[in-house]
Amino acid sequence: MLRSKRIHLRKVTEGDVELYHSWRNDVEVMKTTSPYIDSYTLEETRNFVQHILIGSVDSKSYMIVDISSGETLGIISLVQLDMKNRNAECIIDIGNKEYWGKGYAKEALTVLLDYAFYEVNLHRISLKVYSMNEKAIHLYKKLGFKEEGVSREVLFREGKWHDLIHMGVLSGEYSNNK
Repeated sequence: MLRSKRIHLRKVTEGDVELYHSWRNDVEVMKTTSPYIDSYTLEETRNFVQHILIGSVDSKSYMIVDISSGETLGIISLVQLDMKNRNAECIIDIGNKEYWGKGYAKEALTVLLDYAFYEVNLHRISLKVYSMNEKAIHLYKKLGFKEEGVSREVLFREGKWHDLIHMGVLSGEYSNNK
């Protein structure tokens, strides 16, 4: 069900801890998506995966898998799921750098948004993106996300301040954008 031509999404499992840990500790992977460039112990990552990615009742987290190679290339989640008000926040990281710039993020987001809007019946998906992540902003706009606000100069990275851009897409906007 959660698939496209090139990828499928599968639930995160405890078997993903070490791979996710390698991405979480890779500065190049996290510099445009995480507020913290930090080192995490394997135990800290294990606890995060168990309690947040797997054990949370208000999130759905999936590993992004390349169908042809079987390679796990990233992670995508719906977090802060609010079924009463039919909204959630989306998070994505392509951790395997060999898959960067090849359209896999767009494909994974499309699969997740199709699921969120057409199966789960959500009304709104939001996300946050740092202003320096221009490629991601371009992708999100292409999928129908609109800028909803800016938290100014929240991230100090590489000697400069960067804004946090709040974006959202409504189910009608997404379907009209396909």
